[in-house]
Amino acid sequence: MPKRFRLTRRFPVAMTEDGYRKLRDFARDAGLDEGEALSFLFENFNSVTDEEKLTRRLRIFNSELEARKR
Repeated sequence: MPKRFRLTRRFPVAMTEDGYRKLRDFARDAGLDEGEALSFLFENFNSVTDEEKLTRRLRIFNSELEARKR
């Protein structure tokens, strides 16, 4: 029997325009709304990410973060 899909948490999220645009595109292509798309991505995080690439991209993102906040 499939798990019931319940949205139990709501939280304010700050995203970059590029990040939100990609989320909207992903959600549209998958036939989901943005909340459903985020739930899918995080519920399946380990299977939809490449750990080596994720670590590298996270390092780059963090190194650029302060400059991007200005």
